[in-house]
Amino acid sequence: MAEAIRLDGLTKRFGAVSALDGLSFSVQEGEIFGLVGPDGAGKTTCLRMLAAILTPSAGSARVNGRDIMAEGEALKHEIGYMSQKFGLYPDLTVIENLDFYADLYGVRPAGRPAAYERLLGFSRLAPFRNRRAGHLSGGMKQKLGLACALVHTPRVLLLDEPTNGVDPVSRRDFWHILTGLRRERVTILISTAYLDEAERCHRLAMLHEGRLLASGTPAEMKRLMPGSLLELAVPAARRAAALLKPLFPPGHVTAFGDRIHLVSPEPARDGKIARERLAAEGISTGESRLVEPTLEDVFVALATTPENGGSSRHAA
Repeated sequence: MAEAIRLDGLTKRFGAVSALDGLSFSVQEGEIFGLVGPDGAGKTTCLRMLAAILTPSAGSARVNGRDIMAEGEALKHEIGYMSQKFGLYPDLTVIENLDFYADLYGVRPAGRPAAYERLLGFSRLAPFRNRRAGHLSGGMKQKLGLACALVHTPRVLLLDEPTNGVDPVSRRDFWHILTGLRRERVTILISTAYLDEAERCHRLAMLHEGRLLASGTPAEMKRLMPGSLLELAVPAARRAAALLKPLFPPGHVTAFGDRIHLVSPEPARDGKIARERLAAEGISTGESRLVEPTLEDVFVALATTPENGGSSRHAA
């Protein structure tokens, strides 16, 4: 399978601050690849460089076979890029927004009606074609933004947190659209802070403070967990977690609702230590069990492990 995107040591510095530090990974043609990490991880900077909007400080990258520095202008017409605040025009209707972006990308007028019907069909915006964009719901605006980014039929799609702040039903619809695009061999690089959403990606890269923590399939990433994951049911989970954190390595104790996740190489031993410490503070624990780690568990463990030192891990 051919590579649609490749990064080699991609770096971006703003003065003394490294927003992205030596990022390297590749995305295969027709793949949905996730960039995962919290705000400030470098996701937006990465996508803006791949879209030839920002110039790298060091390293290189190719998108759709083009060098982002030497062929940046040509590349802009071959990809679809949807920023966090996509530039819809609120006073224009759905169709008028599509017309605007079709003009920008030089889409021939003869091919527009069929393209519009297809885009409005899969985005479920056909009944709203004459509604002004400013009167659409948040989820509809995101789907219109995606339709505009696809109006020139790009083979590579760069999406910067497209479901941020969108309701769960619209998020589901949005991912249904992306899955359909993948079947058409469109390559999708999507950034997200939702680690449950990252489970939908074929592969992903976890970023933290501009560096690559790990990359691989969601299943491969979970195997990077440094130990087993013990779940303890406990009231006042945040207080309980605060009491346990000094007893274990950084990142090994996390509160999840009314439960605590404890990463341990010896869960029977460490579970006993945890229960005794909480009992000394008058906190009783309910059931405890070994569970499969979530991507959030893996991210927290990798991001806070001192020996990681920001170095990247590639899942096998």
